[in-house]
Amino acid sequence: MGIKPTRRFSPAAADPRTSLRSIHGSGLFADCPDLIGTPYAYAREEEVYGEGEEAGFVYRVVDGAVRSHKMLNDGRRQITGFHLAGDLFGFEQGETHWHTAEALSDTRVLIFPRRPIERAATRSAEVACQLWSMATASLRDAQDLALLLGRRSAQGRLAAFLIEVDRRFGGTGTFALPMTRRDIADYLGLTIETVSRTFSQLEEDGALRRTASRRITLHRGRLRPVAEA
Repeated sequence: MGIKPTRRFSPAAADPRTSLRSIHGSGLFADCPDLIGTPYAYAREEEVYGEGEEAGFVYRVVDGAVRSHKMLNDGRRQITGFHLAGDLFGFEQGETHWHTAEALSDTRVLIFPRRPIERAATRSAEVACQLWSMATASLRDAQDLALLLGRRSAQGRLAAFLIEVDRRFGGTGTFALPMTRRDIADYLGLTIETVSRTFSQLEEDGALRRTASRRITLHRGRLRPVAEA
């Protein structure tokens, strides 16, 4: 059975008969083989879920990327996170989603109903511990973003951001950015023009090299001092 694209996941689509149990890594927890994800595909810029909608499902990125954002009272968009391959997102403390999630590119995810996960946590200490780890990771990400936004210079913000993205892609020093300059600007609290100018400055200083399709190679020895300044 192939991956079925959808504009909005509905509970009817969660029929376990549609689950692809043969997909590697489709189980959410090792000791709960019954928690199997349903594969779905989202096109670029397609909404996964919206702010205020019922948080009935949890999502794991198979490939592609997803951004989470919240609209501020003044109409500005604040991106709160980027979810890359292997990341879990959509698990909320309350009953509704606090922000909106959208695919940055053509993206495949595995979708898990939330209630069975919560029930599994009451039976399995391992599941409960993993959920706790997810919660603390989300808190750490929020703290990291606050520290990032507290940096004085645009160069420091962008340098720290690129080093973190590189780490999440495996730390090879070369990767393709799934997000646009506008996405980066809305995450770092900068303007698009500032992001573009800062990229050029870092490239002129030899801290990075850009090629086609947003592909970037970092000179981490030169970039890290900028991030830590």
